Amino acid sequence: MKFTKIAATLGALALTGSLAACGGSDDTGSDAGGDKIKIGIKFDQPGLGFKEADGDYSGFDVDMAEYIAEGLGYDDDQIEWVEAVSANRETFLKDGSVDMILATYSITDERKAEVDFAGPYYVAGQDLLVRADDSSIAGPEDMKGKKICSVTGSTSAQKVKDEYGAVPQEFDSYSKCINALQGGQIDALTTDDIILAGYAEQFPGEFKIVGQPFSEENYGVGLPKGSEDRDKINDLIEKSFEDGAWEEAFNDNLGNSGYELPEPPTVDRY
Repeated sequence: MKFTKIAATLGALALTGSLAACGGSDDTGSDAGGDKIKIGIKFDQPGLGFKEADGDYSGFDVDMAEYIAEGLGYDDDQIEWVEAVSANRETFLKDGSVDMILATYSITDERKAEVDFAGPYYVAGQDLLVRADDSSIAGPEDMKGKKICSVTGSTSAQKVKDEYGAVPQEFDSYSKCINALQGGQIDALTTDDIILAGYAEQFPGEFKIVGQPFSEENYGVGLPKGSEDRDKINDLIEKSFEDGAWEEAFNDNLGNSGYELPEPPTVDRY
Protein backbone atom coordinates (compact mmCIF):
# COMPACT_ATOMS: atom_id res chain seq x y z
CA MET A 1 0.00 0.00 0.00
CA LYS A 2 1.17 3.52 -0.61
CA PHE A 3 0.11 4.87 2.74
CA THR A 4 1.37 3.71 6.11
CA LYS A 5 -0.93 1.09 7.59
CA ILE A 6 -1.08 2.67 11.02
CA ALA A 7 -2.17 -0.13 13.29
CA ALA A 8 -4.66 -1.18 10.62
CA THR A 9 -4.64 -4.88 11.34
CA LEU A 10 -4.55 -4.67 15.13
CA GLY A 11 -7.15 -1.93 15.21
CA ALA A 12 -9.45 -3.74 12.85
CA LEU A 13 -9.25 -6.94 14.83
CA ALA A 14 -9.90 -5.08 18.03
CA LEU A 15 -12.99 -3.52 16.51
CA THR A 16 -14.23 -6.79 15.10
CA GLY A 17 -13.33 -9.48 17.58
CA SER A 18 -15.17 -12.10 15.61
CA LEU A 19 -12.38 -11.87 13.03
CA ALA A 20 -9.66 -12.83 15.50
CA ALA A 21 -9.39 -16.31 14.06
CA CYS A 22 -10.18 -15.37 10.47
CA GLY A 23 -6.94 -16.77 9.08
CA GLY A 24 -8.41 -20.20 8.49
CA SER A 25 -12.06 -19.99 9.44
CA ASP A 26 -15.32 -19.01 7.83
CA ASP A 27 -17.20 -18.93 11.14
CA THR A 28 -18.19 -15.30 10.59
CA GLY A 29 -20.18 -16.24 7.52
CA SER A 30 -18.01 -13.97 5.37
CA ASP A 31 -15.14 -14.69 3.00
CA ALA A 32 -12.58 -13.29 5.45
CA GLY A 33 -9.42 -15.33 5.52
CA GLY A 34 -10.11 -17.08 2.22
CA ASP A 35 -7.54 -17.52 -0.51
CA LYS A 36 -8.62 -14.42 -2.45
CA ILE A 37 -10.89 -11.44 -2.20
CA LYS A 38 -12.20 -9.99 -5.45
CA ILE A 39 -12.49 -6.21 -5.41
CA GLY A 40 -13.98 -4.16 -8.21
CA ILE A 41 -12.30 -0.84 -9.02
CA LYS A 42 -12.09 1.51 -11.98
CA PHE A 43 -9.04 0.97 -14.18
CA ASP A 44 -9.15 4.36 -15.95
CA GLN A 45 -9.58 7.00 -13.23
CA PRO A 46 -6.23 8.63 -12.41
CA GLY A 47 -5.90 9.36 -8.70
CA LEU A 48 -8.80 7.08 -7.78
CA GLY A 49 -8.65 3.74 -9.55
CA PHE A 50 -6.04 3.32 -12.24
CA LYS A 51 -4.20 0.41 -13.85
CA GLU A 52 -0.63 1.47 -14.52
CA ALA A 53 1.33 0.46 -17.62
CA ASP A 54 3.34 -2.01 -15.52
CA GLY A 55 0.18 -3.71 -14.27
CA ASP A 56 0.17 -2.15 -10.81
CA TYR A 57 -2.88 -0.35 -9.44
CA SER A 58 -2.99 3.09 -7.86
CA GLY A 59 -5.47 5.58 -6.48
CA PHE A 60 -7.47 6.62 -3.46
CA ASP A 61 -10.05 3.86 -3.98
CA VAL A 62 -7.27 1.31 -4.36
CA ASP A 63 -5.60 2.37 -1.10
CA MET A 64 -8.91 2.34 0.77
CA ALA A 65 -9.71 -1.10 -0.67
CA GLU A 66 -6.36 -2.45 0.52
CA TYR A 67 -6.91 -0.98 3.99
CA ILE A 68 -10.34 -2.61 4.24
CA ALA A 69 -9.12 -5.93 2.86
CA GLU A 70 -6.31 -6.02 5.41
CA GLY A 71 -8.78 -5.36 8.20
CA LEU A 72 -10.79 -8.33 6.98
CA GLY A 73 -7.73 -10.57 7.13
CA TYR A 74 -6.28 -10.40 3.63
CA ASP A 75 -2.77 -9.53 2.51
CA ASP A 76 -2.25 -7.38 -0.58
CA ASP A 77 -1.25 -10.43 -2.63
CA GLN A 78 -4.60 -12.05 -1.85
CA ILE A 79 -6.52 -9.26 -3.60
CA GLU A 80 -7.80 -9.97 -7.10
CA TRP A 81 -8.55 -6.65 -8.82
CA VAL A 82 -11.52 -6.66 -11.20
CA GLU A 83 -12.41 -3.83 -13.56
CA ALA A 84 -15.84 -2.53 -12.60
CA VAL A 85 -17.23 0.02 -15.05
CA SER A 86 -20.27 2.00 -13.97
CA ALA A 87 -22.76 -0.08 -15.93
CA ASN A 88 -21.81 -3.45 -14.45
CA ARG A 89 -21.38 -2.70 -10.75
CA GLU A 90 -24.74 -4.02 -9.51
CA THR A 91 -24.49 -7.02 -11.84
CA PHE A 92 -21.02 -7.94 -10.57
CA LEU A 93 -22.17 -7.79 -6.94
CA LYS A 94 -25.23 -9.89 -7.67
CA ASP A 95 -23.54 -12.63 -9.71
CA GLY A 96 -20.48 -13.02 -7.47
CA SER A 97 -17.95 -11.58 -9.93
CA VAL A 98 -16.67 -9.43 -7.03
CA ASP A 99 -16.90 -9.46 -3.23
CA MET A 100 -16.95 -5.68 -2.92
CA ILE A 101 -16.63 -2.59 -5.09
CA LEU A 102 -14.79 0.68 -4.47
CA ALA A 103 -15.21 2.52 -7.76
CA THR A 104 -16.44 6.07 -7.10
CA TYR A 105 -19.74 4.31 -6.40
CA SER A 106 -22.39 6.82 -5.30
CA ILE A 107 -24.89 5.60 -2.73
CA THR A 108 -28.46 6.10 -3.96
CA ASP A 109 -31.81 4.74 -2.80
CA GLU A 110 -32.29 3.06 -6.17
CA ARG A 111 -29.00 1.20 -5.87
CA LYS A 112 -29.64 0.32 -2.22
CA ALA A 113 -32.68 -1.62 -3.37
CA GLU A 114 -30.36 -3.95 -5.31
CA VAL A 115 -27.10 -4.01 -3.31
CA ASP A 116 -25.76 -2.98 0.09
CA PHE A 117 -23.31 -0.21 0.91
CA ALA A 118 -20.83 0.53 3.66
CA GLY A 119 -19.80 4.12 4.17
CA PRO A 120 -19.78 6.69 2.75
CA TYR A 121 -16.00 7.04 2.85
CA TYR A 122 -15.90 10.22 0.72
CA VAL A 123 -18.30 12.96 -0.45
CA ALA A 124 -17.71 14.51 -3.87
CA GLY A 125 -19.62 17.06 -5.99
CA GLN A 126 -20.59 16.87 -9.65
CA ASP A 127 -18.83 19.39 -11.89
CA LEU A 128 -17.81 19.94 -15.53
CA LEU A 129 -14.51 19.47 -17.37
CA VAL A 130 -14.09 21.53 -20.56
CA ARG A 131 -11.30 22.34 -22.96
CA ALA A 132 -8.95 24.96 -21.57
CA ASP A 133 -9.71 27.44 -24.36
CA ASP A 134 -13.52 27.12 -24.01
CA SER A 135 -14.97 30.23 -22.35
CA SER A 136 -18.58 29.48 -23.28
CA ILE A 137 -19.26 27.18 -20.32
CA ALA A 138 -19.02 28.77 -16.88
CA GLY A 139 -21.49 26.50 -15.12
CA PRO A 140 -24.17 23.88 -15.71
CA GLU A 141 -26.69 26.54 -16.77
CA ASP A 142 -24.57 27.06 -19.92
CA MET A 143 -24.98 23.43 -21.02
CA LYS A 144 -28.37 23.75 -22.77
CA GLY A 145 -28.10 22.12 -26.19
CA LYS A 146 -24.42 21.28 -25.72
CA LYS A 147 -23.05 17.75 -25.94
CA ILE A 148 -22.00 16.38 -22.60
CA CYS A 149 -20.32 13.06 -21.92
CA SER A 150 -20.44 10.69 -19.01
CA VAL A 151 -20.31 6.91 -18.65
CA THR A 152 -23.11 4.44 -19.16
CA GLY A 153 -24.79 3.66 -15.85
CA SER A 154 -23.66 6.86 -14.17
CA THR A 155 -26.12 9.33 -12.67
CA SER A 156 -24.15 12.34 -13.91
CA ALA A 157 -25.22 12.84 -17.53
CA GLN A 158 -28.90 12.25 -16.80
CA LYS A 159 -28.85 14.96 -14.15
CA VAL A 160 -27.40 17.55 -16.53
CA LYS A 161 -29.88 16.53 -19.23
CA ASP A 162 -32.90 16.71 -16.94
CA GLU A 163 -32.00 19.88 -15.08
CA TYR A 164 -29.99 21.90 -17.62
CA GLY A 165 -31.02 20.67 -21.07
CA ALA A 166 -27.70 19.17 -22.15
CA VAL A 167 -27.49 16.48 -24.84
CA PRO A 168 -25.91 13.38 -23.26
CA GLN A 169 -23.33 11.28 -25.04
CA GLU A 170 -22.44 8.10 -23.16
CA PHE A 171 -19.43 5.80 -23.40
CA ASP A 172 -18.43 2.83 -21.28
CA SER A 173 -15.38 4.57 -19.79
CA TYR A 174 -14.25 8.07 -18.87
CA SER A 175 -11.12 7.66 -20.97
CA LYS A 176 -13.33 7.50 -24.07
CA CYS A 177 -15.07 10.69 -22.93
CA ILE A 178 -11.66 12.33 -22.60
CA ASN A 179 -10.76 11.28 -26.14
CA ALA A 180 -14.04 12.72 -27.42
CA LEU A 181 -13.44 15.98 -25.54
CA GLN A 182 -9.94 16.23 -26.97
CA GLY A 183 -11.30 15.64 -30.46
CA GLY A 184 -14.14 18.15 -30.16
CA GLN A 185 -16.94 15.58 -30.50
CA ILE A 186 -18.35 16.70 -27.13
CA ASP A 187 -18.36 20.01 -25.27
CA ALA A 188 -17.86 18.83 -21.69
CA LEU A 189 -17.34 15.82 -19.47
CA THR A 190 -19.37 15.66 -16.31
CA THR A 191 -18.78 13.56 -13.25
CA ASP A 192 -17.54 14.11 -9.72
CA ASP A 193 -15.04 16.92 -9.21
CA ILE A 194 -12.46 14.61 -7.67
CA ILE A 195 -12.49 12.43 -10.81
CA LEU A 196 -12.21 15.45 -13.10
CA ALA A 197 -9.25 16.72 -11.10
CA GLY A 198 -7.39 13.50 -11.86
CA TYR A 199 -7.87 13.98 -15.60
CA ALA A 200 -6.98 17.67 -15.50
CA GLU A 201 -3.74 16.71 -13.77
CA GLN A 202 -3.06 13.90 -16.24
CA PHE A 203 -3.35 16.27 -19.22
CA PRO A 204 -1.88 19.57 -17.96
CA GLY A 205 -2.94 22.62 -19.92
CA GLU A 206 -5.56 20.80 -22.03
CA PHE A 207 -8.57 20.99 -19.76
CA LYS A 208 -10.04 23.02 -16.92
CA ILE A 209 -12.61 22.29 -14.27
CA VAL A 210 -15.46 24.79 -14.28
CA GLY A 211 -15.48 24.81 -10.49
CA GLN A 212 -19.23 25.07 -9.91
CA PRO A 213 -20.24 21.78 -8.25
CA PHE A 214 -23.96 21.15 -8.35
CA SER A 215 -24.57 17.89 -6.51
CA GLU A 216 -23.41 15.80 -3.57
CA GLU A 217 -22.15 12.27 -4.26
CA ASN A 218 -21.59 9.90 -1.34
CA TYR A 219 -19.03 7.24 -2.25
CA GLY A 220 -19.73 3.87 -0.65
CA VAL A 221 -18.27 0.38 -0.62
CA GLY A 222 -20.65 -1.71 -2.71
CA LEU A 223 -21.51 -5.12 -1.26
CA PRO A 224 -23.84 -7.97 -2.15
CA LYS A 225 -27.32 -7.62 -0.69
CA GLY A 226 -27.41 -8.96 2.86
CA SER A 227 -23.62 -8.92 3.27
CA GLU A 228 -22.49 -9.89 6.76
CA ASP A 229 -19.34 -7.78 6.36
CA ARG A 230 -21.09 -4.40 6.16
CA ASP A 231 -20.77 -3.53 9.86
CA LYS A 232 -17.12 -4.62 9.92
CA ILE A 233 -16.33 -2.48 6.91
CA ASN A 234 -18.13 0.52 8.44
CA ASP A 235 -15.92 0.06 11.51
CA LEU A 236 -12.82 0.03 9.33
CA ILE A 237 -13.88 3.13 7.40
CA GLU A 238 -14.38 5.03 10.66
CA LYS A 239 -11.03 3.76 11.92
CA SER A 240 -9.30 5.06 8.77
CA PHE A 241 -10.64 8.54 9.60
CA GLU A 242 -9.18 8.29 13.10
CA ASP A 243 -5.77 6.73 12.53
CA GLY A 244 -4.66 8.94 9.61
CA ALA A 245 -4.89 6.30 6.88
CA TRP A 246 -7.78 8.02 5.06
CA GLU A 247 -6.00 11.37 4.99
CA GLU A 248 -2.77 9.76 3.86
CA ALA A 249 -4.53 7.89 1.05
CA PHE A 250 -6.05 11.17 -0.16
CA ASN A 251 -2.78 13.11 0.01
CA ASP A 252 -0.79 10.35 -1.69
CA ASN A 253 -3.11 10.23 -4.66
CA LEU A 254 -4.90 13.58 -4.90
CA GLY A 255 -2.81 16.00 -2.88
CA ASN A 256 -1.69 17.87 -6.01
CA SER A 257 -5.11 18.02 -7.63
CA GLY A 258 -6.03 21.44 -6.29
CA TYR A 259 -8.80 20.05 -4.12
CA GLU A 260 -8.37 20.28 -0.40
CA LEU A 261 -9.09 17.34 1.85
CA PRO A 262 -12.65 17.67 3.14
CA GLU A 263 -13.91 16.63 6.55
CA PRO A 264 -14.57 12.88 6.81
CA PRO A 265 -18.21 12.01 6.17
CA THR A 266 -20.52 10.39 8.67
CA VAL A 267 -20.91 6.66 8.08
CA ASP A 268 -24.53 5.69 7.47
CA ARG A 269 -25.31 2.51 9.40
CA TYR A 270 -28.72 1.99 7.84
